[in-house]
Parts: sequence; structure tokens; C-alpha cells
Amino acid sequence: MANSRSAKKRIRQNETRRLQNKAYRSMVRSAVKNLEAALKKGSTEAPAEKFVRMQKLMDTAARKGLVSRNAASRKVSRMAKHLTAKA
Repeated sequence: MANSRSAKKRIRQNETRRLQNKAYRSMVRSAVKNLEAALKKGSTEAPAEKFVRMQKLMDTAARKGLVSRNAASRKVSRMAKHLTAKA
């Protein structure tokens, strides 16, 4: 266990940030799953709206370092490809 005040504070900050990052990553994954489900249904308008939300969340996650920039770009690109194929 940490002894100094600054080390204890660092532990508290790390735990808070870990929980925030976990929640945001979960939100990103849910957005991807929602988009995939909308694409499977075959409707035209809903997937476009869900794609914009997923893209925004994915880009933010990449900027925050929660997801690798290349991975985020790859996933957005693949979803865009599926979206245009369905249209």
C-alpha cells in the first residue's frame, strides 16, 4: 500500500479514470453492435444515423487513447463499406 499522500491520490485518480475508460469503451462497443444489428435488419435511414454516432464515438475513443488510432480507423472504414453496400 502507498504511504505518501501523493501516491494515495494517484491510486484514487487511476481507479476513477479506469472506470471512466471502461464505461466509454463499453459505449463504443454497444454503438458498433447497434449499427451491425441495424445493417442486418436492412432498413435504410437508421443505419446511417447509427453510423454517424459510432464514428464520432470511435474517433473520440482513439483521440483519448482508449482504442488504437489504426484500429478505430479500420473499424469505421469497414462499417462505412458495409453501409454503402446495403444502400
